[in-house]
Amino acid sequence: MQAFNLKGKVALVTGACGLIGRHHCEALAEAGAQVVALDREAGSTEALAKSLGEGHLGLALDVCNEEALKDARDKILQAFGSIDVLVNNAAINDMFENPALAAEQSMFEHYPVDMFRKSLEVNVTGVFLCAQVFGSVMAEAGSGSIINVASTYGMVGPDQSIYINPEGKQTFYKSAAYPATKGAVINFTRFLAAYWGAKGVRVNTLSPGGVENGQEDWFIQNYSAKTVLGRMAQPNDYRGAVVFLASEASAYMSGANLVVDGGWTAM
Repeated sequence: MQAFNLKGKVALVTGACGLIGRHHCEALAEAGAQVVALDREAGSTEALAKSLGEGHLGLALDVCNEEALKDARDKILQAFGSIDVLVNNAAINDMFENPALAAEQSMFEHYPVDMFRKSLEVNVTGVFLCAQVFGSVMAEAGSGSIINVASTYGMVGPDQSIYINPEGKQTFYKSAAYPATKGAVINFTRFLAAYWGAKGVRVNTLSPGGVENGQEDWFIQNYSAKTVLGRMAQPNDYRGAVVFLASEASAYMSGANLVVDGGWTAM
């Protein structure tokens, strides 16, 4: 099991305070890494870092702000001396303030282009910038692991039927933005793996399935019926995968897409 040991490694997680981001941080810390939790709110990242124990750091930043990323890079190098793992987990998913209007607003025919552009900015440009700023440190050092978090919807089109409630009403449509951006992340991973392979930097994608998080029972049932395991993911179902990709256990793996979706894409 020594190959999974991350002792002495510095691991960065963007979107650290999100539903699965927190579990990424906890898993990496448990494997021995010094974790840097990165998210938009300083208080939240600091509290998360503190909850992980001694030797961890929380910093607030916007993944689309290049200067903020460079400032964070300098602080991390000053504190720890290296950057060994980057988990590009930060992303936005469509949220509509008025549930009564969500179906109409999420239809492709009505979907606001500003929302599409915002998703591109965070989900794609944010990944690009973090990889460029933090990954360059790894390339210069001659080693490192970058994990870009995508989605099953980066590989297959959304099944809009799972958003139909028991009364037969379409409550929501999964928009074009999320699949388009997550598909881009998967191919960006391949580019970066090929580009930095000679520098000793491995770059892989982790594609999770849907996570149970207080959704209505009918939606959980609809989603679960589409998986071979018959359930949605729990937030901790990705802990092993992120440690595997971060560690030497995956030393001969780069440019790959590790799909952890309960069998959603198998059917």
